[in-house]
Formats: sequence, C-alpha cells, structure tokens
Amino acid sequence: MTIVQEAPAARRPVPAPRRGAEATGRYAYSSDQIKRMLPHRWPMLLIDRAYDVVPGVSGKGIKSVSVNEPFFAGHYPDHSIMPGVLIVEAMAQLVAVVYVAEIVEADTFAATADASQSVGYLGSISSMKFNRLVVPGDQLTLEARLGQRLQGLRSVQVRASVGTELAAAGSLIVTTERRG
Repeated sequence: MTIVQEAPAARRPVPAPRRGAEATGRYAYSSDQIKRMLPHRWPMLLIDRAYDVVPGVSGKGIKSVSVNEPFFAGHYPDHSIMPGVLIVEAMAQLVAVVYVAEIVEADTFAATADASQSVGYLGSISSMKFNRLVVPGDQLTLEARLGQRLQGLRSVQVRASVGTELAAAGSLIVTTERRG
C-alpha cells in the first residue's frame, strides 16, 4: 500500500486564520498553531484545538481526555479522574489563545515575532465550581469570555463542559503584560 503525503506547508511563526475569518471575525487554530501561540509543551500543553475565537474577546476550545495522559498514573490508579487544577489550566490556556489571537491577527504584528511571549500568567481563580468528574474518553468543550482590563490584569469567565453537562465554571484573573 502506498501512502501519499502532502508536502509540508512552509513554517510560519504565527497561525494562519481559517478561511472566511475576515468576514466573520472568528478564527480557528489547530494544535500546531496553538504550539506557536503558547509557551506550553507536552505534558502541560492541554488544549487540542481552538475555534470560534474572537481575538481579545472570546473563544471555544477542545481538550480530548485520553487514558494515556501522564496524570492518570497517579490520579487515581483505580479510578481515573482528571485533576480539577488541570481542568482550570486547560481553560486558562484557552484564555491565552484568545488573548494572543488579538496580537497575532492584528495587521501590525511582525511576522517574525514570537507570539508566545505575549502570554501572561494566571493570577487568581475565584468562584470555581466543579459539577462533574472528567474521565478518560471525555471531550471537554472549553469556553472563555474576556472581561474588563484593569492595568496589567484582566478578568475572565470560563466554563468546561462534557457534552451538555457542565464540568466546571468560574472566574479567572490573568496578567496581560508580556513575558521576557
């Protein structure tokens, strides 16, 4: 059997918008594009895909939960549950994609700049409530809506669902100042 592969696309330092994004103002980013947007790497890069991203405003994302995740070896060996702190981290990574998308999609963004240097830090978690266990085989749908800016901070409302069931929801405060 012969496998035909497409020639690899030229390396781009920033993600390309999905087709039609100019008309809708919404963008989608693959896992490879997200790797160029965020400084996180395996095993801490948790978000698999982002879509319906309105740069600097809101977005949705996907985290597919696999039994092969390294944290399941110890949390818990006989009853695999995704740790709540990692659910929050996945939501925070979506927030970073929404924030960085504003910089990446701006006309003034230099093509050679490292977009991942724009990612700030998680400053606060509040009113976070966990409603459902997340287990191997689940697909988390993440949602983030950025709120007010106050100097170098930004409030964010986040949600994570499995199908129609809410898994977690709450508020985050993130820093908006560039790293490095």
